[in-house]
Amino acid sequence: MLNRFFGPRRAAQIQRAIRNGKITLLCLVMTVVVLRGMIGAGHFGTPEQDLGLIQSHLGNNRRVLEEVKQSSSEGGAAEKEAQTNPNSYEGFDINKILADEEPEEEKDPNKPYSLGPTISDWDEQRAKWLKENPHFPNFIRPNKPRVLLVTGSSPKPCENPVGDHYLLKSIKNKIDYCRLHGIEIFYNLALLDAEMAGFWAKLPLIRKLLLSHPEVEFLWWMDSDAMFTDMAFELPWERYKDYNLVMHGWNEMVYDQKNWIGLNTGSFLLRNGQWALDILDAWAPMGPKGKIREEAGKILTRELKDRPVFEADDQSAMVYLLATQKDKWGDKVYLESAYYLHGYWGILVDRYEEMIENYHPGLGDHRWPLVTHFVGCKPCGKFGDYPVERCLKQMDRAFNFGDNQILQMYGFTHNSLASRRVKRIRNETRNPLEFKDELGLLHPAFKAANLSS
Repeated sequence: MLNRFFGPRRAAQIQRAIRNGKITLLCLVMTVVVLRGMIGAGHFGTPEQDLGLIQSHLGNNRRVLEEVKQSSSEGGAAEKEAQTNPNSYEGFDINKILADEEPEEEKDPNKPYSLGPTISDWDEQRAKWLKENPHFPNFIRPNKPRVLLVTGSSPKPCENPVGDHYLLKSIKNKIDYCRLHGIEIFYNLALLDAEMAGFWAKLPLIRKLLLSHPEVEFLWWMDSDAMFTDMAFELPWERYKDYNLVMHGWNEMVYDQKNWIGLNTGSFLLRNGQWALDILDAWAPMGPKGKIREEAGKILTRELKDRPVFEADDQSAMVYLLATQKDKWGDKVYLESAYYLHGYWGILVDRYEEMIENYHPGLGDHRWPLVTHFVGCKPCGKFGDYPVERCLKQMDRAFNFGDNQILQMYGFTHNSLASRRVKRIRNETRNPLEFKDELGLLHPAFKAANLSS
């Protein structure tokens, strides 16, 4: 019919336009249906209701976008406020209060180093003081000396954020052990001699404490990265009655092989007396930082077995001192290998579960180590000698291993050695004082009184 009025060509164009219009209309209807389903219209109300729902939905989207934008703006403002607000710890630059007030005093490089004035009659001075102060005896009971455990860390915060957290765990661990065994504790944050920084910082501190506390019979030095892992073990003090220095080590490795790891100075006992002052004076000359320490390091590397090339350290210097002057010092040095006065973490921590299952606390040796020492982990520094994740996980395990022995006295334990969470292992009772402490750790003062009677 269209052909009759418009001709074949014109009729074809009109038919094509009609088909396209139908398709366009169908697409429009489908779009509306899809939109209704997606945006929450589609309740099949009036067109006005649908239009209202669409406008509402689009309005909500606009509000969401505005809220996101506002939130981003507020976040930036909060960050800016944290940086400028004087009450904010987050934005405070800690270096403002860590700056040294005065420059370090320059020392004469040509002047021989000394820990302090030469003292040659310390035994006489100390004996007189003890006689005049009988209320401060150097022995708590006949075979139990008065002991001062000394440890410490840098006066500045750790170079990584987590380091101080692990230092806190470590000192908590030491406090627990000392409380249980009647040992006093001293934590140091001061560098007493700038020349003796690093490995050597302990020597000026030890000397000062020996002279300031004549009532202390043994000073027990312990590195900050070492933890007690046998809370029940009491040191065999009677074994050391004729010795002045006790370190974990082996006579053959030190005196015969001159091996630089033949002993460890991360945990050792030093008896208060003239002998202690003399060996400190002989030990210290390799310690001053700079050229002296560097040159001494070359000597130690040349003279000691398997020692790498690095500046002089206190451990290598002690091995060298004993190996080359055995006649002078050896008779008063006890190298302990029967239990772990120092225990290398790499061979111990993975075996804790085996120790718990097969043995009991109070042994102190490879079956239940007294001390686990994280040599090389350096949790307070920027870099260690081992992967950080491995070190921190193992330090958590060591802390929990020791902490379980404390918590168990109160009816709790960690869920596992890898967990900070704790669980109850003993029900509460109406008669709490009837609980029997098998290891005698809950009331150490009572235990000490019973042993002395």
